[in-house]
Amino acid sequence: MAFIHPDFTTAAVALVALTIISLVALRGWRDWIQLKREELAAGHSIGHDPAVPHAGSRIEIADLKERLRKLEAIAAGVDL
Repeated sequence: MAFIHPDFTTAAVALVALTIISLVALRGWRDWIQLKREELAAGHSIGHDPAVPHAGSRIEIADLKERLRKLEAIAAGVDL
């Protein structure tokens, strides 16, 4: 009967454990990607209130208000 070397057994167990961990991580990654695809397909992300404008929209509105204020000041003859 052949003797199995302990280093070979340890390496085989480590390889099996690494394979299992990798497969579990891959499954989690695929599920997460699928969740994100479904969120994109639905047109919104989790936790976003549709009544609240996006940050980009708020910045654009603030910029337009500032431009309007400046134009009104120019029309009134006020130096800025």
